[in-house]
Amino acid sequence: MTTQLTLSEVLQQSNLDKNLLAIAEKVQHQQRLTEEEGVLLFEKGELGFVGALANHIAQRLHGGKVYFNRNFHIEPTNVCVFTCNFCSYSRQYKHRDDGWEMSQEQMLDIVRKYDGQPVTEVHIVGGVHPKMNLEFFCELISKIRAHRPELHIKGFTAVELDYMFRKAKVSVEEGLRMMNQAGLQSLPGGGAEIFHPEVRNVICEDKVDGEGWLNIHGTAHKLGMHTNATMLYGHIEKYEHRVDHMSKLRTLQDETSGFNCFIPLKFRNKDNDMSNIAEVSIIEDLRLYAISRIFMDNFRNLKAYWPMLGRQSAQLTLSFGVNDLDGTIDDTTKIYSMAGSEEQNPSMSTEDLCDMIEAVGKIPVERDTVYNEIKVYGTAAASLS
Repeated sequence: MTTQLTLSEVLQQSNLDKNLLAIAEKVQHQQRLTEEEGVLLFEKGELGFVGALANHIAQRLHGGKVYFNRNFHIEPTNVCVFTCNFCSYSRQYKHRDDGWEMSQEQMLDIVRKYDGQPVTEVHIVGGVHPKMNLEFFCELISKIRAHRPELHIKGFTAVELDYMFRKAKVSVEEGLRMMNQAGLQSLPGGGAEIFHPEVRNVICEDKVDGEGWLNIHGTAHKLGMHTNATMLYGHIEKYEHRVDHMSKLRTLQDETSGFNCFIPLKFRNKDNDMSNIAEVSIIEDLRLYAISRIFMDNFRNLKAYWPMLGRQSAQLTLSFGVNDLDGTIDDTTKIYSMAGSEEQNPSMSTEDLCDMIEAVGKIPVERDTVYNEIKVYGTAAASLS
């Protein structure tokens, strides 16, 4: 399932809706879409159409390169004070029979396991545990930095940070400065879900709101820390909620240029309070990625998180605007496997990732966390040298 149309072929279609044609012409001239046009793409944009536009943009930006990094995850706990209806991962603090709580030493043991291996990033994210506070995590980060100074430490969603900072009675800026000084270098994009209160108040009412999430990321950007952005799609949200969410991210990116990439995250319905909602199809996944690429014009990188989508589906997104597949990861990440993702033991070697990328005619490129290129792989390496 790949798009065969090019942008020039789309523009030559005689039966194309005039409003869609206007969007295609905007893409051709690198002009920004309005929110109304974003909604129109969701309502009327067929897969081949949006795929052709997204592929054109990705090719212009990246010339066929697809990025990945060598990373591993630490998930300190799945015990959480919040009750998000879509979450299959967390366990309530008072009822945590199947929950886990890792000590600093256990987490440092995970870091030590990669001694001598060419990993470049550790990704730390988990539940919001009331006893794992700001002091605890600053100390952990400092110990990781002391053990392996060159390892990029990316960690803690805005939800985790908001709780830590409020409990420590420090401002967002003060808290981020403390963590940055301890060794935290960037933030993941989790916890964004859907910003609009019509949706957020239903699926995750008790945690930081959209404005708070944006403030934490905007403050991090002003302190020189790069972050990622996500959107949870495919549940109760409407098209206008998706576009509103992406528009708010786009506006903040205009102001700060601090986002590394945008990562759409598919809702999975296993073992959560929204299990009655059917998951969206692969067609809708691909349309979502393509429209994200078209609408999010100031986000250079669009990532498909392969452990959540599954390898084959993630591979398909490379023909619909995606230029990043995250990383090699390892089998310690449980957030999506517990929700019923395609990958129950998410681990891929560098060779596996490169093969997957080259199989669809793209160029595998290893990167660091902030998208500096480390190495070009495969048959393309010689031609680009």
